[in-house]
Amino acid sequence: MITRRTRMAGLAGLTALALFATACSDTTETTNDAAPADDDPATAGEATADETQGAEQEQKEPVTLTVTTFGTMGLDELYAQYEEANPHVTIEATNIDTGGNALTDWQTKQAAGAGLPDVQAVEEGWLSKVMQVSDSFTDLRDYGADDIKDRWVPWKVEQATDANGRIIGYGTDIGPQGVCFNGSLLEEAGMPSDRDGFAELLGGEDATWEKFFDAGKQYKEATGKAWYDQSGFVWNSMVNQLDEGYYTADGALNIKDNTELQERWMMLADAAAAGLSSGQTQWDWGGGQAFVDGSFATFVCPGWMLGVVKGQVEAGGGDAASGWDFADVFPGGAANWGGTFLTVPTTSEHPEEAAKLADWLTDTQQQVAAFQAAGTFPSVVDAQSDPGVTGESELTAFFNDAPVGEILAKRAEGVKAQLKGPDDSVIQEQVFGPSVQELDAGKADGQAAWDNAMSLLDTVVG
Repeated sequence: MITRRTRMAGLAGLTALALFATACSDTTETTNDAAPADDDPATAGEATADETQGAEQEQKEPVTLTVTTFGTMGLDELYAQYEEANPHVTIEATNIDTGGNALTDWQTKQAAGAGLPDVQAVEEGWLSKVMQVSDSFTDLRDYGADDIKDRWVPWKVEQATDANGRIIGYGTDIGPQGVCFNGSLLEEAGMPSDRDGFAELLGGEDATWEKFFDAGKQYKEATGKAWYDQSGFVWNSMVNQLDEGYYTADGALNIKDNTELQERWMMLADAAAAGLSSGQTQWDWGGGQAFVDGSFATFVCPGWMLGVVKGQVEAGGGDAASGWDFADVFPGGAANWGGTFLTVPTTSEHPEEAAKLADWLTDTQQQVAAFQAAGTFPSVVDAQSDPGVTGESELTAFFNDAPVGEILAKRAEGVKAQLKGPDDSVIQEQVFGPSVQELDAGKADGQAAWDNAMSLLDTVVG
């Protein structure tokens, strides 16, 4: 376990972005128990002795809160702010590299009935699994969640509400998707290299996967190089934008007889066979080198992935001159990938303090700060239009002055919350993951890889 004073353990080579723009640094909210002192001499000293003694006791009672997050959530420096405003609180934060590994960590500790933190980050992909044991999480309505639920986009609150109406999570980010592309590489290929031109290349408002892959074949013919990094993230995006993905809206498995899913798979298989995938290892990319050596020209990007791209480019020895940009377009229309919730397990010895921390971390100005740190697009409505999100930042400077906040706000329009079943992330990683690798390696055609996935489905999920 590490404290907030140590470096966050994240993806190899990720570097932190500068955290706070002027728009939000002077307006960060604090909790009620850290209200500023009254400087008015007319009212100074009016508090009763009992009130003063109670406040002193509350401030002096030491509390240590443990927090477990994963990936790049942009929360690191916020812990220090909270401790400064609440001197009786010490935060011990652990960050796990990926959501999949965080799921394993949570499942292990949940099964053991011990070791869970005071604040547990839960990813959208395994929220349904958490909901199966929702009574082991604190009902945040007991700490005011009902009073502030209008803070978030409605579907985010619905996701965090169990069958009994208990709200078990405060929403952090959502994952509307655009496309990251390397304008320098496209220019060398004689293809549109500016944001508007690239968006039109994919069909603009009518962008389709067919047009995305056709553009990739054009790029491959012109350069001999791959179009995207690897097929897994593309497949994940293709599934996420369907009304129903691996599960139906009523929670039934929705794979084997899902013709729409199979058609998309075959389209992806054709693209891989045409050499459009660079076959990179997920979450590695050669230590970031693949982002700077021209291995691929496009990358599917939910908001939180922007910080990953920047970190990988820098890890690979590149900078803003490496040519990466961000376009207001996505094949097949609106899509959401990811989004997280901060929960309080019932094993917490300090549920009220933990709920206060989770509440504060997901309030408007803190979500603005997290966006500036990692590109995590806010689920809080007011934060989405805050100048700290829509204005300039290190992210905009890195992505060729792209208005990333404005683009993500547009990409969020039309996003619907797809039901993620209890084994959604397991299916993505353990069922389709090996078959995606077969496609990228040329070891199986689309039908064979699909059949292999269905065999794994029976074994892994049953």
